[in-house]
Amino acid sequence: MSGFIPDFPSDGVVTVNRIILKQGFDVDDLQERVAVLCENVKTYHSDTGFIGGVVMLNSGAVSNEGSTIGRPVESLLKGREALIVTFWRSFEEHEQSHKSETFQPLFREVLELCENGNEEVAYEMLWSGKAYSAREAEAARQAKKAYAA
Repeated sequence: MSGFIPDFPSDGVVTVNRIILKQGFDVDDLQERVAVLCENVKTYHSDTGFIGGVVMLNSGAVSNEGSTIGRPVESLLKGREALIVTFWRSFEEHEQSHKSETFQPLFREVLELCENGNEEVAYEMLWSGKAYSAREAEAARQAKKAYAA
């Protein structure tokens, strides 16, 4: 770990929820409900295992340099697919947060938006890193030149 996610323990857990919006709901609905849910988690679980999180919306862009499934121009789920990624000290603490009386009603409101139901998968962090500074990047390039085989 290199401080990409401050205070994330080496044995921490990352959970990922994938949401596909039902017809009739839009990004504003998603943002509103997820913001309320995330505020609840920060308020009630910052001292019981929650470390942080991010919510991402499918922009529609598809990397043709990084994809091997053909040459798509745009994702079909643009503006309809979102990921909620959270970082926890342990899976047990994450599970306890979901049992909270304050969490469950808000979680159900988010689930009402989901075309795909919900499956929250927990991952073990294998690596994280942040970019080098300009000086560090130049030093790394010089070291590769001098010592790489």
